[in-house]
Amino acid sequence: MKYTMLISALLATLSLGACDRPAVVTVPATPVAVPVPGPAGPTGATGGTGATGNDGSQGATGNQGNDGNTGATGKSGSGTTVVVMPAASAPAY
Repeated sequence: MKYTMLISALLATLSLGACDRPAVVTVPATPVAVPVPGPAGPTGATGGTGATGNDGSQGATGNQGNDGNTGATGKSGSGTTVVVMPAASAPAY
């Protein structure tokens, strides 16, 4: 028991001494001088207007296509009339 306290104190001293690290020293960066722009100068003269481009020639008109054949006249009905009911009024089955 009397050696336990001695060994504990010795281990505590060694463990605290092992954790000692040197302090990290940060060196501040040297400031860089940035030039400040001066006031704006006078406005320059307005430029001249450019030349107008050439007009292109108009293309030729194409030929008119042929007319299609006229369909044949349908046959007359037999007198029976078919009425198609819309889907909304059809009975539900």
